[in-house]
Amino acid sequence: MRLPRLPAPVLLLMPAIVVLAAVVIVPLCLSLYSSFTPFRLTKPETFFVFIGLRNYANLLADWDFWAAFGRTVLLLTVALNLEMLLGLGLALMVEKATRGQRILRTLLMFPMMFSPILVGFQFKFMFNDNIGLVNNALQALGITGTAIPWLIEGHLAFIAILVAEIWSATAVFAILILAGLLAMPKEPLEAARVDGCTPWQTFRYVTWPFIMPFAYIAMTIRSLDVARAYDIVKIMTDGGPAKRTELLWTLISRTAYSDAKMGLANAMAYVSILLSILFTVYFFRKLAAARTQIGAEW
Repeated sequence: MRLPRLPAPVLLLMPAIVVLAAVVIVPLCLSLYSSFTPFRLTKPETFFVFIGLRNYANLLADWDFWAAFGRTVLLLTVALNLEMLLGLGLALMVEKATRGQRILRTLLMFPMMFSPILVGFQFKFMFNDNIGLVNNALQALGITGTAIPWLIEGHLAFIAILVAEIWSATAVFAILILAGLLAMPKEPLEAARVDGCTPWQTFRYVTWPFIMPFAYIAMTIRSLDVARAYDIVKIMTDGGPAKRTELLWTLISRTAYSDAKMGLANAMAYVSILLSILFTVYFFRKLAAARTQIGAEW
């Protein structure tokens, strides 16, 4: 019997399919299976012990997990809103610029060129309580007479991480919103001015509805990034002090490698993936509604 000959497109895609299966699909399936086992790195035989949903049930009573979950949602909510406001302001200023707009657009992308690890080291030095730039500036201006323990006190450390996240990613909102502003037709703006609309009314009822889909695209991208935030937190505080800046993925890393509880860590990871999916679905629905509104009004 002769085997059926595969079409040429399938043969050409086969190497990519094999690589994708080897580096993505197989590890994903193994990690999903291990989340239903008591798998520990120090006891390889536990990988073959099936315990059902016990890991997921244990998470329901794990205060550390829910605390990290709450901090992740808080960081995601605050960071996204502040990044959108700052990105909107930067985009409006760049769009109004009459000279050097190309240079300004290039400068907007500057923070995105740094890796999260480098950003973490940069802001860890800036918020250092002894030699950091922030404390030296505050003391030189007479705002405070003593060094502020930014990375030692829990709430201040969370603020420092938030500042680092906002600095590194506001450009995502600025660039996408600026793309919407540059793509916007000028006739509705001119019609609004002729009708006597104030600048705020023009922005609220004409400009903002048009650029809203671009903002939701940026929110979707950033929600996925913040929901799996790890590098900056790991470098700046490592989840401290006393786990007060522990986020989901720093807790997952600690559980998997420091405590060697890989099965429990994979269960945490899939709950975190569910969080990312929920935010993505929410923003996609908002994006679809905004596009429908633009199609009806424009």
